[in-house]
Amino acid sequence: MDYKVILNLMKEMNNTDLTKVEIEEEGIRICLEKTAPVVTIAQPSMPQVSVAAPVMTAASVQPQITTPGHAGTNTNDATEKTEEFTGKKLVSPMVGTFYAQASPDKPAFVKVGDKVKKGQTICIIEAMKLMNEIESEFDGEIVKVLMKNEDMVEFGQPLFLIK
Repeated sequence: MDYKVILNLMKEMNNTDLTKVEIEEEGIRICLEKTAPVVTIAQPSMPQVSVAAPVMTAASVQPQITTPGHAGTNTNDATEKTEEFTGKKLVSPMVGTFYAQASPDKPAFVKVGDKVKKGQTICIIEAMKLMNEIESEFDGEIVKVLMKNEDMVEFGQPLFLIK
């Protein structure tokens, strides 16, 4: 992954409420995590109070890069539950709201047991009032749908297990 792409990810992450982003691309895994510095607030008539403020600077982002076969730390519950799975994970390319179907009166794009082709629409993620059709990145069979309709998803969060 290009260094400029990583810097852009850090800047974009600073503009959101996300505290952790994990990306795996071409056998390289990158984990960006915000830390919350402690801010002290003191007023003459009140006792001193410490507050954790979610502020990120380039120095507070700690990239974690692992290569295939080397596990990194992972706190995402959905990802932890799928670690023993030997197929492929289709992950969210963005933050937004997951929709399994085009509209409430339409059937789901895919369900467990369906065969999918690369490029086939498998769900929609709404981000900033834009409906983004998410396509399968590979051919296979849907083994598990990890999200429920209208769930909030984060960038890199697993959506489907495909074998």
